[in-house]
Amino acid sequence: MKFYRDHAWPSTLEEAIVIQEKLRDQVINEDQLQEPIQYVAGVDMGFEADGTISRAAVAVLSFPDLQVIETSLAHRPTTFPYVPGFLSFREIPAVLDALEKIKTTPDIILCDGQGIAHPRGLGIASHLGLLIDMPTIGVAKSRLVGKYEELPETKGSRQPLIYKGETVGAVLRTRTGVKPLYISSGHRVSLPTAIDYVLRCTPKYRLPETTRIADKLASAK
Repeated sequence: MKFYRDHAWPSTLEEAIVIQEKLRDQVINEDQLQEPIQYVAGVDMGFEADGTISRAAVAVLSFPDLQVIETSLAHRPTTFPYVPGFLSFREIPAVLDALEKIKTTPDIILCDGQGIAHPRGLGIASHLGLLIDMPTIGVAKSRLVGKYEELPETKGSRQPLIYKGETVGAVLRTRTGVKPLYISSGHRVSLPTAIDYVLRCTPKYRLPETTRIADKLASAK
C-alpha cells in the first residue's frame, strides 16, 4: 500500500504546531467511504530499546466477520519526543512504513489515539488519514480534551465529548461494566459512522478487534 502525501517532519514543538494548524482545516468530518466495507484495519505502536526504536503494527481484518487477513510490522529509530498532543509526529513515520508493507488496502483504519478530539484538532487518526487520503477513526483509551456527562454502564451507551463548546467526539461504552473509549472522527468519517463501526468491531472486548490485534503485535516481545 502506498500513501499519497508527506511533509517535512519537525524537530521542535514549534514546528509541529505549525504543521498541525496548517493541516487541521483540511480534515473532512463527513462520510467519504467506498461501501460496502470489506476490510478494516487497526494500527498501534510499541517501542523498543528504551524508546529509541519505534515498532508499528498494522492488522487488516475482513468485515463484518473480523477475521485476520494480513498483518505487518515496521521498525525505525524514534526521532520525536513523547509529548501529549504531538504523538503523531513520534508514531506516524513508522506507521507509514508498516502500511507500505501490506497488500490488502483497508476501507477504514481505526487508530489507537485521537482524531479531531485534540487541542488543535489534529490527533494521530486525522493526521494519518490526511497523509494517506483514507477514512480513519480515532479510538482512544483515555481523554485528551473535552468534558462529558456520565454514561450508563451498558454496552452502546454514549455521551458527546464537548470541547470549547463543540462536539469533538463521543464517550462510548463498548462493553458493559468496563471503562469507555473516546471516539472521534479521524478523516473522511462522520462521528455517527465512527461510532457505528467501532461498535461493530467490538463483539467481545473493550477494544475493537482491529486495534486489539495491532496492540498485541506492537507490544509482543
